[in-house]
Amino acid sequence: MVAVAAVVTVTGTVAGTLSALEDADTGGGRADEARPSVTRSFRPVHEHVPQSPSPSAPASRSASASSAPRTGPAPAPAPTKTAGEPRTAAPAARLYRHPDSQVLDWVTAHPDDPRHAVIADRIAGRPAAVWFADFTPETITARVRAVTSGGAAQGRVPVLVPYAVPDRDCGGHSEGGAPDLAAYDDWIDRFAAGLGREEVIVILEPDSVAQAGCLSAADRADRFASLARAGRVLKEAGPRTRVYYDAGHSGWHAPGKQAGWLRQAGAASAASSDGVFSNVSNFHTTADETAYDRAVLDALGGPAHLGAVVDTSRNGNGAPADGAWCDPAGRRIGRAPTLATGEDRIDAYLWVKLPGESDGCKGSPGTFSPSYAYDLARGDSSS
Repeated sequence: MVAVAAVVTVTGTVAGTLSALEDADTGGGRADEARPSVTRSFRPVHEHVPQSPSPSAPASRSASASSAPRTGPAPAPAPTKTAGEPRTAAPAARLYRHPDSQVLDWVTAHPDDPRHAVIADRIAGRPAAVWFADFTPETITARVRAVTSGGAAQGRVPVLVPYAVPDRDCGGHSEGGAPDLAAYDDWIDRFAAGLGREEVIVILEPDSVAQAGCLSAADRADRFASLARAGRVLKEAGPRTRVYYDAGHSGWHAPGKQAGWLRQAGAASAASSDGVFSNVSNFHTTADETAYDRAVLDALGGPAHLGAVVDTSRNGNGAPADGAWCDPAGRRIGRAPTLATGEDRIDAYLWVKLPGESDGCKGSPGTFSPSYAYDLARGDSSS
């Protein structure tokens, strides 16, 4: 799957989060039962399942190890967005940093480290997603509520990543999740109960759609039905919750194929979805991702208000030419997280995976590596 960044117990794509920033997101009580168990990062799931090249896939400047090189024309920019069904509510101006993450722990514990200032300012000083990757039904509501209430208290928008779908990562490094779809549906119900009434962004199950080719047709249909249900439950429970579905990334499936699966998973329905997300724990440039996401949205259909979010946490230099995915050298952090992209149909740039949380080569999967974080942050490139 994608490299998980904010989970405490699993290997996947979780991104640790931080306490709320006082500056604009365009810049620059920890009770056990309420603590998100997802503040560790994991490695990209899809990157362990090579995909067959599609003759209709758009060209990509580089492809990750999880996908075969693409052939054919690059996706054309989408036409200007027209007025459509309004969003549940206008997005708040700033993103929330939850005060529980490995990078904050490191910054606090190492004030005299020569890397401290760079890591504190360029990584720890920016909001990131909070992952919930452990299947713990008994505590999930309280842990979600701890994050959403923290954001609400400061008038900021938390980004949550539920990551517990059965057969997650198809048995790869980020394997795990609920024991079956019935248990997952119940877990989602409990997750939704913690959302509250304020603005929340949900990145629903990274790789659950793009990596579904590992499932049988029947199992894939069952998963997609469960994901469609999940979107409905989340949006019904949180009147200002926005739900985004997995579009993989620009080096993986052709937009038409990805859109076909997304449609089956509920991503084209206003009752379930606000759009799609891409590039979680990956490295493809923002330009490639925005073009790809617009092509997916065009192929998806659905309400005109559907948009996309891009993970820009590590894409400052783009994807490695050799397809390396595991903590590859020479990468940089990308654009700062923001809800104001200035780009048509692109709702947000988010740090879904926290920079510095290893894919498994610079440390155990999901653990924070200050040397890796420093290497990513000191260039501070933007893609």
